[in-house]
Order: sequence, then C-alpha cells, then structure tokens
Amino acid sequence: MSETEHDLDIAIGRYAELLAANLHAQREVHFPPDARKSMRILTSGEAAELLGVDHTYLRKLHREGKIQDVELTAGNHRRYSLEDVWEIRQTLDANAKKQGTYLPGRRAGDKLQVVSVVNFKGGSGKTTTSAHLAQRLALKGFRVLAIDLDPQASLSALHGIQPEIDLMEGGTLYDAVRYSEPVPISDVIRKTYIHGLDLIPGNLELMEFEHETPAAIQRGGARAFFTRVRDVIDEVEADYDVVVIDCPPQLGFLTMSALSASTGVLVTVHPQMLDLMSMSQFLRMTSDLLGVIREAGANLNYDWLRFLPTRYKVGDAPQTEVIAFIRSLFGRSVLVNHMVESTAISDAGLTKQTLYEVDRKDFTRTTFDRAIDSMNAVNDEITQLIQRNWGRDV
Repeated sequence: MSETEHDLDIAIGRYAELLAANLHAQREVHFPPDARKSMRILTSGEAAELLGVDHTYLRKLHREGKIQDVELTAGNHRRYSLEDVWEIRQTLDANAKKQGTYLPGRRAGDKLQVVSVVNFKGGSGKTTTSAHLAQRLALKGFRVLAIDLDPQASLSALHGIQPEIDLMEGGTLYDAVRYSEPVPISDVIRKTYIHGLDLIPGNLELMEFEHETPAAIQRGGARAFFTRVRDVIDEVEADYDVVVIDCPPQLGFLTMSALSASTGVLVTVHPQMLDLMSMSQFLRMTSDLLGVIREAGANLNYDWLRFLPTRYKVGDAPQTEVIAFIRSLFGRSVLVNHMVESTAISDAGLTKQTLYEVDRKDFTRTTFDRAIDSMNAVNDEITQLIQRNWGRDV
C-alpha cells in the first residue's frame, strides 16, 4: 500500500486511541483519579479586593473583632480561603446600613441573568472568556452556574474534568435536554472547588442533540428544540444569580437554543481582518436563523449584546486599527475594555488553570499584573451590565 492509500478512518481511530491513552497516562501522573482541584489560599490584599474594601480596613475589622479571624502564616500574615471570604462577606452585609452592600446577587424581583459567550470561529478566546467570567463572578459573591455546551469540553477540562474518563456514562446538559427520557438538570450539576460556582460539564455526547433535533422538529415543530435550554435552566432558576454558557464554535441547534435562553450575549472577537470576515458571516447567519425560530414562537428578548476584543497584543498597530474600526461601526456595543494576549493566560492553561487559580509568584510580575488587570476590567464591566439590568446604581 502506498503512502496515500491508508484507510483514513482506521488511521484517525489509531491516532485518537494513542492520544487518549497518553493523555490518561499523563493525568495519572500529574492528576490522579482520586485527586481534586482546589482553589489556592488568598492574600489579605486579594481578599479585600474581592470584598470591595481596602486591605487596611480589613485588618482593622479583624483587630476589632468585627469579623472572624483566619489562618496566620509564620510571619503573621493572614491567609483566606474562599469560604473565609464568603463568611466575611455575609457578616459585613448583615451589619451594613444597607442590605446587599456586600452581596451583589439577585434580590426580590431580579430576573436570572443568562450570558451566552459565542463565536463562529475557534481560537477567539471564547472558553477563556467564559471560564474567567464565571470564576470572577463567583469570587465577587454571585451564585453562578457555568454550562459547557462545547463538545470539545475545554471549559470542563479547566475545572478538572476529563470528559473521556469522568463522563463515561453521561453527565452533560444533553441528559437534561434530550428528547427521550430527559433527567432533571439538578442531576448533572456539579459543585466546583470555587465557592459559589457550579458546573455542568460537556463532552462529545452533546452532538447527539444536533443529530436528534431534525427528527424532533419534524414531529413537533421548531419549538421542540429552541425552548429546551431555557426550560431546564428554569428548574434551578432560584438557585443562581447568573448562568454563563460556553457555546459551541458553530451555529447549530445547541447554540440557537442557548441564545433563545439568554438575557445577555457576549461575542468574542479576535481583532484580525480574517476573523472579522468570519464574524460577518456568523452574524448574518445567526440573524437569519434566529428570525426563523422567532416566527415559530421563540422569545428572543435580551438585555444586552456586547462585542469583546480578545487576544489583543498591546501595541500592535493593525489590531488597534481593527478594534477602532469595530468600535466605529458598533459604538457602545463594543466593551470599553478588551482582553490582552498574554503568556500568563496560556501558561496557566497548560496546567488547566485560570489566572484566578495560579500563584502570582510563578510568573513575571509585570506580565501577570497586566493580564489579570485586563481580565478583571473586562469581567467587572460585564458585571456592571448585569447590575444595571437589576436596576442597581453602579
């Protein structure tokens, strides 16, 4: 057999098995089956930033016994777990003149916020954006549910779940939205190691929804699919303030069902002309397809839609021009802040971590600080959008 006459299906299958086996072996070494990811301990400065107070004021509260004390290092520096931060947040809010000062989540009458992060093209930073947004919201005191709708399951991997090993018998949103014998969504929700953040992981099984939906539409019309994500989210609506959905990098039935459930839509944009051309097609196709399901009865009301420039190289003139071009077209629909491209983000990803999980001392200080400041600015701008839609003065 010549070099060009191998059976493609057999060759691809062999490579898939080889890669899966070696990934499993690496996980056994670096992350054994009985191991669980955990969030690192925070410094007093980090805890104060999350609580929205000055670190000197935080020390004062400890000295006066107004909040519970925490672990001290050998050098008498306080260190905080996320549980410590949550308990302090509750104590501060209980004693505040205005209730809700330190608890930023929903109040009576506030509707659940469902944020879908979308892009038609891979490599736009969609999963990085979803993971950091969900974690930042939880760290700031929101009750968050992250849903991995991408069959590639990178969001799940970032949170310590290896789909081909941990989800052998299901456990994705597909179980709750499938047309035959769906399970309650609560059956597929997992607690994470970050206080306030729950996760519904993803894997290739999600593609079954794409395969089964055409037949379901023939049986029951388009409404058979576009309400399914919203309907299952409604089952746990009271348990969360914000739902963050990492959508697949294609415009399929899963993405359209997620968009139909959304109150906010975040479109990630890599500031390159080829990516803009791809996004132009994505927006046109999305509009056409959503128009079809609107005619079928879909409720497509949303509170906000924003474009987020991602992987921006600071000082890169062509990228700066592209961002200016987008802003000239879309105006305030483009976030003021954008996510920089950073080795800190990519290096953290090598160990399946986000910037919020890694230790600053493992990075060059200026590199890390620029990346985390950019990430926080983006996420806090989105947080303000959510707060404004609850009628909060931010």
